[in-house]
Amino acid sequence: MNSTVELPVQKQLEAYNARDIDEFMRWWADDCQYFAFPSTLLASNSQEIRERHVERFKEPDLHGRLLARIVLEDMVIDHETVTRNFPEGRGEVDVVCLYQVARGKIAKAWFKIGKPKNL
Repeated sequence: MNSTVELPVQKQLEAYNARDIDEFMRWWADDCQYFAFPSTLLASNSQEIRERHVERFKEPDLHGRLLARIVLEDMVIDHETVTRNFPEGRGEVDVVCLYQVARGKIAKAWFKIGKPKNL
């Protein structure tokens, strides 16, 4: 593992799966930006990211399964399948996550989300 770039991404994924909001936020820069791919800004700082995830972390089946990871310079690209509790029931969604890491924290992230599939 490339500790300076990959470590924050791996640790935030582990905290996501544990639904530990404080540990999850530890890996995001205070001034981070969070986008729906390619350029829709969903959160412009760590407090807004926290607010987005507090409710999501209440989902009993929430889990991100890493399928593949690419690390290139300051970027980490993950392909995940995420289990969620949607209004219509338990399901999965494929997600491509792009993270830009600076000074040991996630500075920017982009998420391309596929269509939900019911389980």
